[in-house]
Amino acid sequence: MLEELFVAGEWVGGSASGRTFELTNPANGQTIAVLPDGGREEMQRSIDAAAAVQPEWAERTAADRAAIMQSAARLMHERKEHLARVMTLEQGKPLAESRGEIEYAASFIEWFAEEGKRVYGETIPASFPDKRILVIKRPIGVTAAITPWNFPAAMITRKLGPAIAAGCAMVIKPARLTPLSALEMAAIFEEAELPKGLLSVVVGTDTSGMTSAIMEDERVRKLSFTGSTEVGKLLMKQSADTMKRLSLELGGHAPFIVFEDADIEAAVEGALVSKMRNMGQTCVCANRIFVQRGVVEEFARRLAEKMSAMKVGDGLEEGVTVGPLVEPKAVEKVEHHVQDALEKGAKLVVGGERLNANYGTENFYAPTVLADADETML
Repeated sequence: MLEELFVAGEWVGGSASGRTFELTNPANGQTIAVLPDGGREEMQRSIDAAAAVQPEWAERTAADRAAIMQSAARLMHERKEHLARVMTLEQGKPLAESRGEIEYAASFIEWFAEEGKRVYGETIPASFPDKRILVIKRPIGVTAAITPWNFPAAMITRKLGPAIAAGCAMVIKPARLTPLSALEMAAIFEEAELPKGLLSVVVGTDTSGMTSAIMEDERVRKLSFTGSTEVGKLLMKQSADTMKRLSLELGGHAPFIVFEDADIEAAVEGALVSKMRNMGQTCVCANRIFVQRGVVEEFARRLAEKMSAMKVGDGLEEGVTVGPLVEPKAVEKVEHHVQDALEKGAKLVVGGERLNANYGTENFYAPTVLADADETML
């Protein structure tokens, strides 16, 4: 298990603060790693290194960059089992889902390795008949990524892939709950011979310090963030002084709609996939399910049957389809939503409780179906 920071292209066993933080398995509460608690100083060193090495990377051909990226993707495929196990240990999702995410993560690197070769310029007719406007596309420079815990590998490669394919450098601040997957990605790119300093992964609990280092440094020209709308608004405000370009993937409140003429069995299967993937901890999961009156009872009954049959447990165990939620706060949020709905008239069809008995932690919650929900509920 990697227990160091990847700062300025070097593995660092301690932080400037001297602090460490523990990472626990949400399925059993056991400590799986003790990591240096990185902060502003480590992030600043990473930005300095990225700014120094990026111009040379930008001058390399797209084919050169693609070769390194394809090498990294191959390593991800070869180490899928190890990477998936690390992900399940720190995040909780079933091993089958973790395996799928590693393949998904590698696909971003493979895709952008080839897309980098097709970053063509443009020749545009001018307003004068004897003139042409020539557009040459250049890398933006140093970039930063702040990534979430729900897809700790794929959300990194989706941001890192286009950055390095285009000739940019990147500093990454992964979620404190899932730093190990991010560090594994750094190790893979190091082995694939990505130039030293072009990629850094700074993990820790000092979110404010690391983020301020990114937002205040004018050399960081672009930020990609996946997370809450509230934090996205704050980052947008903070980017104004240095005129950073932003890519923001924020929140989600997706509807799932079932009409009377639908194939109910297919609708139920679709609802399960869109709602229960990663224990429902996905920004594109269905938050609201609308069912036409004529089929609502049948749909609710079949959905409850399927939900009851789901196997809850440690994601490393064979056949488990629902793992633990990522931390106690997540369980408390679910409990709050369920209680609010019941108090406002919803009907409990199945589930609706923590599963403490025979489980290593209180992070498990029964797959739940509530009927007669309305817009007044959370």
